[in-house]
Amino acid sequence: MSSGGGILRQPTSVWATAFAAVVAFMGIGLVDPILPSIAQGLKATPSQVSLLFTSYFMVTAVAMLITGWVSSRIGGKRTLLLGLALVIVFAALAGTSTSVGELVGFRAGWGLGNALFVATALAVIVGSASGGAESAIILYEAALGLGISMGPLVGALLGDWNWRAPFFGTATLMAVGFVLITTLLKATPKPDVKTKLSAPIRALAHGGLSTTAFTALFYNFAFFTVLAFTPFILHMTPYGIGAVFFGWGVCVALSSVFAAPPLQRRIGSVNVLHLALALLALFQVGIALSGHAGIIVFTILSGIPIGLNNTVFTESAMEVSDAPRPVASAGYNFVRWMGGALAPFIATKLGEEISPALPYYVGALCCAVGMAILYGRRHHLRSLARVDIDHAFQDAPAPAG
Repeated sequence: MSSGGGILRQPTSVWATAFAAVVAFMGIGLVDPILPSIAQGLKATPSQVSLLFTSYFMVTAVAMLITGWVSSRIGGKRTLLLGLALVIVFAALAGTSTSVGELVGFRAGWGLGNALFVATALAVIVGSASGGAESAIILYEAALGLGISMGPLVGALLGDWNWRAPFFGTATLMAVGFVLITTLLKATPKPDVKTKLSAPIRALAHGGLSTTAFTALFYNFAFFTVLAFTPFILHMTPYGIGAVFFGWGVCVALSSVFAAPPLQRRIGSVNVLHLALALLALFQVGIALSGHAGIIVFTILSGIPIGLNNTVFTESAMEVSDAPRPVASAGYNFVRWMGGALAPFIATKLGEEISPALPYYVGALCCAVGMAILYGRRHHLRSLARVDIDHAFQDAPAPAG
């Protein structure tokens, strides 16, 4: 990998931000192993518990539209700290919930903090990391993969003791991240031009960015069908569910860091997206048709195309248009996280009322729709060929002499 050395040689401030990003992404998978326990403890149905994801990602998606507006006025460091503070408060409050309604509400507040932190963390890492944007995005996706893989483990270990413990644990880890960023990250300068509230929506008028964003919406529907509904059909203890999703998260992390960049250089970003969406559809059909052992295997394997997609979609959104990276990221994430908001409730409702296999067929169909969008609007993505050429050029050996 061309930037492999650069990924490891980073300023301390980048590592501090990356650590906090790992913890932030842990929050996504944290509740996975304890979803059945939460349902039992709060006397709620699976679809009611799935609203923990829906409220979190719906608020995250909408809040993405204001992240650039906020950070351009108070600076990147203060925006990171504001996001972390909100996560600390609402994660701790989630641990005190006495009803599923309270828990869903506190997760919504958590989503607001997460949006402010995650969108700004990507911009801070890209701006501060050595080795260029490619290294920074790979580092960010590594943090995402590590966080997603560690989340189920932490959730299982703490949740086996009490379902409330993972929420208090997240608040504690985020407090550590708050201290690290306060002490190690220098105040980032405010941009010369303040971002308008309408900027992310206006950025989506670009054909390439809108194509990337809406393809990612359908991809995220498939992604979060696996993440949110599968714990209910595994019929395992929190430790068992945590182990399955740890394996899944390891596949996400490894494929995002080690497989996506060389594949981009070899076959191009758009072809990687087609390949990953096809694989994810195949593995979802595998889950739908399998018995218990097959569900475990195909769930873990689905982390491979998810890792590929996460890296390539993120880099494509950053590079496909001429919009500033924070603005492009906000517009892209607003659209794509809607898939993460809709999938958990719809998938769980379909599984509850019709058939446990149906959510995965719908997820596979969403992958096919994403591939159709990519193909039908491929002329909007021609600029990504330049990015692939740049990657190949960076990877080429230096001329002798």
